[in-house]
Amino acid sequence: MKYDIHFTLNHEEISMTVAPNRTLLEVLREDLDLTGAKEGCGAGECGACTVLVNKKPINACLMLAVEADGKDILTIEGLSQGTELDALQLSFIDNGALQCGYCTPGMIMSGKALLMEKPAPTEEEVIEAINGNLCRCTGYKKIVEAILAAALKEDKS
Repeated sequence: MKYDIHFTLNHEEISMTVAPNRTLLEVLREDLDLTGAKEGCGAGECGACTVLVNKKPINACLMLAVEADGKDILTIEGLSQGTELDALQLSFIDNGALQCGYCTPGMIMSGKALLMEKPAPTEEEVIEAINGNLCRCTGYKKIVEAILAAALKEDKS
């Protein structure tokens, strides 16, 4: 049995038919060719697959695609405006907050969710917001600095 689902993905309406056992991550990567969200652990522990669902960060590996019905989903691909990167994406680059890049989309999406909810977070709030995202390369100092710097830039504009 398959289910028809309808949702908004990166500001575009999507309608598709999915099997009930497929995850949102599988559908994003395999059916919709959006490969920014990565499968790291497949168990919701690493945050590499973080996307925003109704402005909240979720692990796409744990969400069934049928649960996306009626939801608003934002992936790393939806942050930029054409070729213009989002301020948080630019801040990660400017602050050297990435190395291998595997965790970067998930980190950015968790940071974006925080900044959407709280435009001027404290360092402690940033640390809490990325708590579910693992990075094995950079440590977290530059990632926290990048999110804080993006908040300052947004505050000045």
